[in-house]
Amino acid sequence: MANYPEKVYLNGEILDAQEAKISVFDRGFLFGDGIYEVMLRIKGSFFYGAEHLQRLAKCLEKINIEFDVSCLPNTIDLLLKASNLELQDCLLYIQVTRGVAPRKHSFPNSTVPTLMLYAMPFVLPELNDKPISVVTTRDFRWHRCDIKMTSLLGNVMANDVAIKAGHYETVFYRDGKVTEASHSNIFFVKDSTVYTHPANEHILNGITREIVIELCHKNDIAVKEKAVWREDIVKMDEAFLTGTSTQIASIQKIDDHYFYQGSAPGLVTQKLQKLFLQLKNSYECEKLI
Repeated sequence: MANYPEKVYLNGEILDAQEAKISVFDRGFLFGDGIYEVMLRIKGSFFYGAEHLQRLAKCLEKINIEFDVSCLPNTIDLLLKASNLELQDCLLYIQVTRGVAPRKHSFPNSTVPTLMLYAMPFVLPELNDKPISVVTTRDFRWHRCDIKMTSLLGNVMANDVAIKAGHYETVFYRDGKVTEASHSNIFFVKDSTVYTHPANEHILNGITREIVIELCHKNDIAVKEKAVWREDIVKMDEAFLTGTSTQIASIQKIDDHYFYQGSAPGLVTQKLQKLFLQLKNSYECEKLI
């Protein structure tokens, strides 16, 4: 099963991937009624793993799914052992849905959440040094983008447009202001100051986004959580995307506007990429929770 994991943890069992099945009445299948999280294990520890699990817990709380994430570290250890990934860098996917119930829009009174996890080998490159191009589109999604939900149809549709046109990402704008991209956050640089949309209901507050803001604060790089108007994109000096697997990716081109030619990104982007690499190489995490 190319590009699929060998093992899946599903509701207390570790199964061969092809044997993992859910009910057709699982609300995650019927409504996308669930939350997911993705994190990376690098050199023996999950990079900002505790922060990822904290976000998972917060998102579950936002949609009223009662699930205690404190059980996950032991479950993850069992899965990694069964998947022969104890000593390898890997990607971990976690999904919690509301569970199985008769199809009805309102939340059922009591259900047992469905828990699914899988892990796959994944080696993160030292730096994401590939110049990328993106396109923009009106943000047609709902108003709770802060919830990392499994129902990602709007994001998937937007990303498909970008990929089919030969771009890496689609960047959204709402009411004239740039919000985020289909599966990453976006930053701009103007006069050595970094700008990014504030963490409200219109963006998912990415863990890498938070890391970049923290790196700015610690290294005397001016940063403002302030949205950039779409019409002002051409006035910016630099732009980059952030995400768990994206890391910090320099945007060479947005729509028809080039920020630079060649392969060398702007100086602020380069500095943040190097700082991020140093952080990764020195990062240590003993506990997920």
